[in-house]
Amino acid sequence: MEIILRKEYSKFINYWLISLLFFIGLIVIIGGLTRLTDSGLSITTWDVFKGILPPLTTSQWNEAFDLYKQIPQFYLLNENMTMSEFKVIFYWEYIHRILGRILGLLFIIPFIYIYNKKILDKNYNKNLFVLFLLILLQGFVGWYMVKSGLVENTTVSHYRLAIHLNLAFILFSAIFWYFLNIKLNKNKIFFEFKNKNLLIKFFVFLIFLQITFGAFTSGLDAGQIYQTWPLMNNYFFPDDLNFNNIILSQIFSEPSFVQFVHRKLAYIIFIYILILSFFIFYKKEKHMYNSTLFLLGTISVQIILGIFTLLNGAQILIASFHQISTIFLLISSIYFYYNSLKE
Repeated sequence: MEIILRKEYSKFINYWLISLLFFIGLIVIIGGLTRLTDSGLSITTWDVFKGILPPLTTSQWNEAFDLYKQIPQFYLLNENMTMSEFKVIFYWEYIHRILGRILGLLFIIPFIYIYNKKILDKNYNKNLFVLFLLILLQGFVGWYMVKSGLVENTTVSHYRLAIHLNLAFILFSAIFWYFLNIKLNKNKIFFEFKNKNLLIKFFVFLIFLQITFGAFTSGLDAGQIYQTWPLMNNYFFPDDLNFNNIILSQIFSEPSFVQFVHRKLAYIIFIYILILSFFIFYKKEKHMYNSTLFLLGTISVQIILGIFTLLNGAQILIASFHQISTIFLLISSIYFYYNSLKE
């Protein structure tokens, strides 16, 4: 079944979807750096329109800084922060929020044009509108995440951080999927809930589960402990954990346990894709060769960067590269899954 697309607009649609992918990727990267620099709580209000411009006068900067001084992160951790230091963390969060607003405009304005010109069929218009709602939801969840660090905590909830990141990657995956459909003139359904390709669907699930634990690791600063590899301070399991004293409902708030799961899940995913790859080449499924090699390459890079991140105490530059490589891992995973499906 072919997509109903007016061919004279095919390049326009492709460029539009590529620009959306670029912006979402950029937002994820800036969001990661915002977290790594502990900048996410520097803007303590959610002003959709008023917050378009940063403080421009000395009094406006003083007002923004005074608001930051009222939250626990300042008076418990950053009591000696200067105005110039505050401006650095403010701009990281400000850029992150502005890019989110630009993404919304970059989506809705061309979409209105596409809808009015009837460039795509009704089903695709519906799907794209759902994605726009997802962008709005993402903005709300971002603020919901920030709120978790304004009253009693010095950082945001790692659970809300994981939701925020997963929504971004779901949005990215869906847009990338539609880009492949339109580029290749196919109409494959994005993650259809049927008993087909279960092994590869499970692999995609593992990737998103690993992204979740990556967010937990970042949110809990779990990458700054157990800076050894392959063992955790000469132990397979963290030696600072005693399950007799741990409340089960709080196990995913234990940095040592979260890092343990994040490490071991990486090995499981790597072994799993090696097994899938073996059967793909053994059965000579040639249409899967390129996407399989691409996936093996990105997973290998991701694991190597993860190891270097640990060994260097989550140093910002290396940790950022590790987060950036997640984007390419997701692209290769979705492309791998896409090629495994038949129309």
